[in-house]
Amino acid sequence: MPAAAPLLWLSPLEQPCGASLSAQEQQWCDDLPTALQPRYRATRQQLRARLASLFEVPADSVPLHSPPSQAPRLAAGWGFVSISHSGEQLLLAWSPWAVGVDLERRDRALQAELLAQRFFPTAETQALLALPAEARRLQVLRSWVRKEAAIKWMAASIAEELRHWYWDDTQQELIHLQRGLRPPSLCLESCGWLCGVVGDGADQVQWGKFS
Repeated sequence: MPAAAPLLWLSPLEQPCGASLSAQEQQWCDDLPTALQPRYRATRQQLRARLASLFEVPADSVPLHSPPSQAPRLAAGWGFVSISHSGEQLLLAWSPWAVGVDLERRDRALQAELLAQRFFPTAETQALLALPAEARRLQVLRSWVRKEAAIKWMAASIAEELRHWYWDDTQQELIHLQRGLRPPSLCLESCGWLCGVVGDGADQVQWGKFS
């Protein structure tokens, strides 16, 4: 039986996993532009493989519904999943509760000040502008992965919701300024990657096995 806490798997996108797509997933994959097919195939194969190992069932029996460009879903009673990829790296999550994850390289170059001014609430932006440049860059990335994970957790649109999420670094709290949501969140660092996790049990998250 699965653990009673969220699980994460961080691995190369093209890591062999021994699982095949379902017939429906293969059809969806075939209908994608050729350039997008390898990424879709790899993410769904790895997700099926991790869930098959977790539940100790054949990969083709996992009740996964995962069309392209949509959040993946499991049948009722099987928990919740989330996917994020960046470059050639993949982050997968399973949880007994709704979960969202996001992945970014820790050393990603970005214009932190402009990004914060464009997408972050005023109070958070002001706090960021008081930091030295490198600390500001890292803090923007850490905030960003939490917010993108939160938007996946709530099954919403990043374009509509990003401005409404506020990471209060002093209180270590993620807040939706319109809805008052305050979901548990975590930003983990692993092998040069920042992994944002949002949802119940985020503070108890564990790394899954790769068997």
